[in-house]
Amino acid sequence: MKIISLINQKGGTAKTTTAVNLGSALSMLGKTVLLIDLDPQANLTYSFGVRPEKGSVVEFLQTKQALPTIIVNMENLSLLPASPALADLEISLTTKIGREQVLKDCLSKVKGYDYVLIDCPPSLSILTVNALNASHEVLIPLQVEVLSLQGLNLLLDTIGEVKAVLNKDLKIRGIVPSMYDSRRKLSKEILEELSKNTKEKVFSTVIRECVKLAEAPSFAKSIFSYSPSSNGATDFMNLAKEFLEERS
Repeated sequence: MKIISLINQKGGTAKTTTAVNLGSALSMLGKTVLLIDLDPQANLTYSFGVRPEKGSVVEFLQTKQALPTIIVNMENLSLLPASPALADLEISLTTKIGREQVLKDCLSKVKGYDYVLIDCPPSLSILTVNALNASHEVLIPLQVEVLSLQGLNLLLDTIGEVKAVLNKDLKIRGIVPSMYDSRRKLSKEILEELSKNTKEKVFSTVIRECVKLAEAPSFAKSIFSYSPSSNGATDFMNLAKEFLEERS
């Protein structure tokens, strides 16, 4: 079982969109996938129209409620949803001994999935540190914009610090260029700069700007259920295939 955190300290970088649709694509390719919403804003949970009536990631972490009693299954995926109470849990964790280890300890008992994708908050919070400490790898969705590129080095430094102090085996799986507009010269220049000057792997699959990707959460669907013939569906399926080819 491979645990992968999707992280970017900047908001609006298609992090949740990547979690939903990469997870969906991997499941369509025969992999068993668990999505974990670790963001108090619960955007991943909202994207599937889920109301966590049986419990959420809060109960999983706080009371050790069994995962099968909480997860919600849809589109061949399993989702561990978030709830507003996650913000309160985050505050309480700051004074807890072993606070960076809570998620890792809980996930150590989880089995039966090929991939666990964790949608992290857009900040370096104790929840994000928990996710990085529990993960084998990090995936970085990066909006193809100047400000996102400028913040990348800070993000890489943060991941390096967690690796040095908490999780020496943590690896960066790669950077996923997202929200790419081929009509803009600037987008092409930023992508070239990213590929040329970043030592980390940059996926060759680029997620293009796609209105359907923005619309899909409003209908509580992945792009494959909402608009399977769209550019967004094509791009995320290609990303999933590239993602898996590295393991073959």
